[in-house]
Amino acid sequence: MATDIRAKLSNCGISAQKARLVIDTVRGKAAVEAIDLLRFTNKAAALPVRKLIASAVANAEENFGLSRDDLYVYKITADEAPTRRWRRFGARGRFKPILRRSSHIEVVLRERK
Repeated sequence: MATDIRAKLSNCGISAQKARLVIDTVRGKAAVEAIDLLRFTNKAAALPVRKLIASAVANAEENFGLSRDDLYVYKITADEAPTRRWRRFGARGRFKPILRRSSHIEVVLRERK
């Protein structure tokens, strides 16, 4: 039975659609390689995803005694979180809504045999 190491980031201030662009690049890769790849990715979502994977790696080392070189990104998802609704007033007394979307990001690491 493989041990799943989980880490979750709730209410990240980036939309799930934009976060999925970043997490699709690291799915299935080695954890150390994913962190290095995200360090040079030019997207706003790369920083919170990189910190989340680094946190999961630290959890694996500290709580389970696993080596960081044996870990890989088994599963990573970005789901929609509550949307904050802002208002802006437009011309002729009209109302222009602004939707500030956020996301929940979850990563699961596993150890390679």
